[in-house]
Amino acid sequence: MIEQPATGLRLALELTEFGARLREQRFRREHPSADDQTVRRFMDDWWRERPGAPHGDSAGRPVAVPGARVGS
Repeated sequence: MIEQPATGLRLALELTEFGARLREQRFRREHPSADDQTVRRFMDDWWRERPGAPHGDSAGRPVAVPGARVGS
């Protein structure tokens, strides 16, 4: 059981970072000649276009968030 909300948030962020590192390593393994710029571009695109990304990574209907930046 998670004792404090901050602990759960920290764990979620660590798991997200770990998943992104795994995806980057997979890309590098599949494209051994890719330079760092190509890998960075792939990862930037992956963060924007992966399943769930356009709607905030959650199930349900998209809603507008006042003050939120859209498409940086």
